[in-house]
Amino acid sequence: MPCTTVLVGRKASNDGSTMIARTDDGHFDVKKLIKVNPKDQPKKYISKISHVEIELPENPLGYTSCPSVDPKDGVWAATGINEANVGMTATETITSNPRVLAADPPVEYKKAKTRKEKDVPGGIGEEDIVVLVLPYIRSAREGVERLGKLLEEYGTYESNGIAFNDEHEVWWMETIGGHHWMARRIPEDSVVIMPNQFGMDGFDLKDAFGKQEANLCSADLKEFIRDNHLDLNQDGKFNPRDIFGSRRDMDHIYNTPRAWFMGRYLTPESHRWDGPDAEFTPESDNIPWCLKPDRKVAAEDVKYMLSGHYQGTPYDPYINRDTGMRGMYRSIGINRTGVTSICQIRPDVPDAIKGIEWIIFGSTTFGAALPLYTNVSRIPDYLSKVTLDTSTENYYWSSRLIGALADPWYASTVQNIERYELTVMTKGRTLIREYDRKMIESGNFSLTEEANGKICAMAKEETTATLNKILLTASEKMKNGYKMADN
Repeated sequence: MPCTTVLVGRKASNDGSTMIARTDDGHFDVKKLIKVNPKDQPKKYISKISHVEIELPENPLGYTSCPSVDPKDGVWAATGINEANVGMTATETITSNPRVLAADPPVEYKKAKTRKEKDVPGGIGEEDIVVLVLPYIRSAREGVERLGKLLEEYGTYESNGIAFNDEHEVWWMETIGGHHWMARRIPEDSVVIMPNQFGMDGFDLKDAFGKQEANLCSADLKEFIRDNHLDLNQDGKFNPRDIFGSRRDMDHIYNTPRAWFMGRYLTPESHRWDGPDAEFTPESDNIPWCLKPDRKVAAEDVKYMLSGHYQGTPYDPYINRDTGMRGMYRSIGINRTGVTSICQIRPDVPDAIKGIEWIIFGSTTFGAALPLYTNVSRIPDYLSKVTLDTSTENYYWSSRLIGALADPWYASTVQNIERYELTVMTKGRTLIREYDRKMIESGNFSLTEEANGKICAMAKEETTATLNKILLTASEKMKNGYKMADN
C-alpha cells in the first residue's frame, strides 16, 4: 500500500525507546485493533490474494494486530507488538525498476485457464506477512531472518519494505524482485524516513557476507547483481537505491517530497532544506535514508511527521492564499489512511509493560494518537468492535468523521483539532505513567487491561466532544445558510 514509515533508534529517542511507525494508506480501509491470543492463531495460513498455503510453527506468541474489519480480501494485519516485546509493521510498498523485476519476476497467482490445468499459487505479500512472522519471533533480527526464509521459499508478488524493533534494535528490510531481499540494522542515533521508495542508500556487503552485525541479505545477492548487470554505481560505491530502486518523474511528486518534509523537520540546523542554496529540495533523489536528528525524538514528533501536509511551506493544500504550488505534492497525512501505529518498546520498565502501541485511525492530520499497553488478553471494544457501518461508538469511525467534517473548513477547525490531539496524548501519557507506577509498585501487571479501559474511555469522551465542535462549525458554514434573522 502507499504508506510512509518512520524508524527511530534508541539513542535518537527521548527516553531510550525504539520506535517503528507507519501510515497504512489503503483505500479508506475500515480497521480495528485486536489482540490475537495463541489459541486464535491458525495452524495453516491460506492467502486470499495469492492462494498460497503455508504450514505454521507450533507455540505462537500472542500479538496485537490491526486487521481489516471486512475479511473478504484477507487479514491485512498491518502492525503489532508480540508478547516477547517485538514490534513489526508490514508493509510499505516500495519502488523497483524493470531490470530487477525482469531478472527476478514477482511470484503472481495464476488461475487455471482450462479444467485440465491447476491454479498456480502466488507468493506472499502485505496481506499475509504479519501473521506469518510476528507470532514466531523473539527479536527484531529474528524477524528479518524468518521473513527472509519465507521470501526465498515462496517469493512475493510485490515490492515491500518491512520494519522490526525490539528493546535494543530496529531493522529495516526491503524485498528485491520476487525472491531476493536485504536488511539493515538502523544506526542507534538515527531516524529513518521512508516515503514509498526503495530507501537504503548504503549497505555493507562485507558485513552481510561476514559477521552480519548490521547487514543481512539473500545468500546469492552479489551473484544476482553481477549476473544481471544491475550495478549502476560509479567508483566502487555501493548504493542499493540506485541499483534496486526507481528514478522516475512521479517519484518527485509522490515520494521524495515526503522525505524532504520529514528531513526538514528532523534536521533544520544540520542541513539546508530551503532557498537557492538548499542541499535537498522536495524533488531531490539523494535525500538521506537515515539522519541523526538535531534533537531527540519523541512519539509526538513521529506523530507530527506522519501528519504532515507541508505546513509552513508553499505546498500546503490548506494554505489560505494561492501560491501556485499549493497541494502540488502528495501529503503524508492523506485522506485514505486506515490506521497509523507507533510501536514503541521501552527500556526502563519491566518486560510485562515494555510494549506501547500508539494508534491513530483515519487521516493522521486530524486524528489523535492513543497509547495502549500491548501485554493484554483483549483490547477494549472502542478499538476492537468496529463495524462496517458508520458509528460514533468506536474510535475508527469517529476519527473518520472528524477528518471528513474538518477538512473543508481547516482554518476554522484547526485549533479544535490541535487541542484534541494535545489533550488525548497528554491524558494518555498521564494514565500510562500512573499505571506504570501502580504496576511496578504492586507487581500486578494484569492492570494493563484496566489501564487500557480508562485510556479508551478518555478517548471516547474527548473524541465525542471534538466531533460535536467540528460538526457545529461545519453546519454553520453550510452553503445554504442565510443570515437574515428569520428564526
